[in-house]
Amino acid sequence: MKKRVTGLGGFFFKTQNPSQIKDWYNTHLGLNTDDYGCTFWWKDENGNKCSTQWSPFKEDTKYFEPSEKQFMMNFRVENLVELLKVLKDEGVTVVGEIEEYEYGKFGWILDPEGNKIELWEPVDAAFL
Repeated sequence: MKKRVTGLGGFFFKTQNPSQIKDWYNTHLGLNTDDYGCTFWWKDENGNKCSTQWSPFKEDTKYFEPSEKQFMMNFRVENLVELLKVLKDEGVTVVGEIEEYEYGKFGWILDPEGNKIELWEPVDAAFL
């Protein structure tokens, strides 16, 4: 296995009022927010278009479970299926099953402190 993580896919956090917090970040920091938060576009070392997502979630979201933390990181990965097998063999806790959408495959793990980490094998072309 060559690469594991290839970049930051996103940062997700809980907030009391996602709409209000998106408006604040739009007004004061210039984030181009939409229903999902803000997408940052960049190019990888090979010149491929890539994205990183910043998203506030309602404070009662179940999406971060089983973690009780206020945030969840998303990392871009090269081969999700192979990586999850390797991580499981290394004793890492894998959460749930792989989910696949037109914009990529998703899997989840827990770090030693109980932080839920989303692993994303992206299909950036779905956003272009």
